[in-house]
Amino acid sequence: MSEDVLAAIDSIKKLGIKVRIQKNYCEIVGNGINGFKYIKNLTIDAKNSGTLGRLILGLLIKSPKKIKIIGDKSLSKRDFSRVTTPLRKFGVKFFYKIKNKLPLTILGTQSAKGIKYFENKGSAQCKSSVMLAALNASGTTSIKAKKSRNHTELLFKYLKIPIKVRKTKKFDFIDIKKPKKIIAFNYQIPGDISSSAFFMVLTTLADNSKLLIKNVNINPSRVGVITILKKMGAKITLENQKNYRGEKISDILIKSSKKLKAINCPVELNSSAIDEFLVIFLIAAKAKGISYFKDLSELNQKESPRLIWGSKILNMMGIKTDLTNDSIKIYGQPDLEIKKPITVKNYLKDHRVFMMSTIAALTFGGKWKIYDKDSINTSFPSFLKIIKNINHSSL
Repeated sequence: MSEDVLAAIDSIKKLGIKVRIQKNYCEIVGNGINGFKYIKNLTIDAKNSGTLGRLILGLLIKSPKKIKIIGDKSLSKRDFSRVTTPLRKFGVKFFYKIKNKLPLTILGTQSAKGIKYFENKGSAQCKSSVMLAALNASGTTSIKAKKSRNHTELLFKYLKIPIKVRKTKKFDFIDIKKPKKIIAFNYQIPGDISSSAFFMVLTTLADNSKLLIKNVNINPSRVGVITILKKMGAKITLENQKNYRGEKISDILIKSSKKLKAINCPVELNSSAIDEFLVIFLIAAKAKGISYFKDLSELNQKESPRLIWGSKILNMMGIKTDLTNDSIKIYGQPDLEIKKPITVKNYLKDHRVFMMSTIAALTFGGKWKIYDKDSINTSFPSFLKIIKNINHSSL
């Protein structure tokens, strides 16, 4: 399991939840809504996981004792006001050492009532944190949310939590009421499209190759990477599609592509590809023409300033870019073969920076030295092993 998953398990165990980890599955014995039991002066370490750090705050809005949330160096640089601001509307109190950053301390309320919340950043983490808080609030919590991932909404529906969702072109309107109880359930985690994206790009850029990735979650709010890559000439097809617990699952077949073209990427695809842009930039580097990606300021709010890092790595490779605070133009070079040595010092230990650099090294050539391979343990510890297993033994 990844470090992010292990951090989540450790966190709920500290909250009094029994967890049994078996070889191929994990059993969690819940205590019901607001059934947490914990010691005084509890500290929860979210490590590198922004998802854990933000979502757990929503679950803790009724905590009668102060709980301290900490994280690693990277997570401690990220903005938590985007979550704490709406949670304060429930009556929750937060205490900071450095304003809006970790470490922070949360003190819940026993009189939480539903709120109205406008999520305007397209952040599924912020939206989901408020949705989890709504499970402990009387009345109705109403959310107007810019388009983002909807895994939490689908899970709520599957669990029969009182939720109504109305969709418009730009926003989702979500109403949630506190459930009387949540029934225990079984869930088989499908493949992650963000992790799959690196192998989609690797196969697209490799010679005479094809790859089948099985049982991947192709939730419409997540498949921006497939849409973008296909627009750029990648050969990707979906096979054996099915529904599971409200989610769409599919096998993904990828074949090499020699003819890649630039893209003026539609901004409406940004939220559904936000974690895949670094590796998408490698396709743009090989494509014929100038690719343009805009309204991507959210990329710089991740584990590292990824828009900046993406441009920096492309420049190291010899690819010209025009970078602003929220956009990048990439001047593709279809015949580029790197001859010089390249060193990537991944000082914020961003797993996606490491994986992007690895795919670039395998497909563009050159002698690369990429630091902090342990960063992949946060999300994809088997990444290098899989690379080797698909006959790229240069690592």
